[in-house]
Amino acid sequence: MAVVAREFIIEPEDQARSELYDFLALVLARPAGAELLEQIAGLQGGDTPLGNALGALARVAAVTTPETAEREFNALFIGLGRGELLPYASYYLTGFLNEKPLARLRQDMAERGIERAEDKHEPEDNIASLMEMMAGMILGRFGKVTSLSEQKTFFNAHIEPWAIHFFTDLEAAGTSVFYGAVGSLGRQFMEIEAQGFDMISN
Repeated sequence: MAVVAREFIIEPEDQARSELYDFLALVLARPAGAELLEQIAGLQGGDTPLGNALGALARVAAVTTPETAEREFNALFIGLGRGELLPYASYYLTGFLNEKPLARLRQDMAERGIERAEDKHEPEDNIASLMEMMAGMILGRFGKVTSLSEQKTFFNAHIEPWAIHFFTDLEAAGTSVFYGAVGSLGRQFMEIEAQGFDMISN
């Protein structure tokens, strides 16, 4: 996504949320290389379900080679013709690509001043881009920090209806070990975000 640099005061909890959104965007956008795998292997988990998922991902990353990560990524998302999973809102919600969910997202992006980066060619409703958009709204990358109420509106419209389903599929994918652990982390995080937003009045 194209970003606009601004300086804002971000609460620590929101900073942590944005970092996890950015992390999921990074690992789902392209195969994890050696440097990223090493960084993930150094992460510390915790005693919460999310912390346990992060710890499990760190342990898997420590024994995953870049070649293995690339094979998994290609089998999951590229494949011969198509991968095991199609990580797009339109597909999960309608069974087809480039449908109304994508059109609604593009309209919402335009209203919020979010533009697709020139080097991005796939539809904007892919999971990596949506994770990046959420991080950008939290941090004010698109010109202003987005309120929790506005974040909830975007999340409920474009992410909540399908992301938990996608991450659950990723977690259970037959070709996935490293990315299965990514799926577990993503599912836990999406469930926490959905519960948190449910407690916020519009």
